[in-house]
Amino acid sequence: MANNDLLSFYDPYVYQTLSTIVGQLVTVQTIRGSVRGSLQMVMPDHIVVESNGTPFFIRTQQIIWVFPG
Repeated sequence: MANNDLLSFYDPYVYQTLSTIVGQLVTVQTIRGSVRGSLQMVMPDHIVVESNGTPFFIRTQQIIWVFPG
């Protein structure tokens, strides 16, 4: 396995944009469906959306679109 296989790539524009709306309600469409709730945390490789008291850890690479509000 080459060292390049261990790298995790992320989209800095998505990270920067989502960082500006932490604490707000969002709907996140992923390849597995959508999650609606409060955006709790944004990290380079994942976000945390809390819906009905349950945290959903969503990998940034799995996000198709995000709708604030």
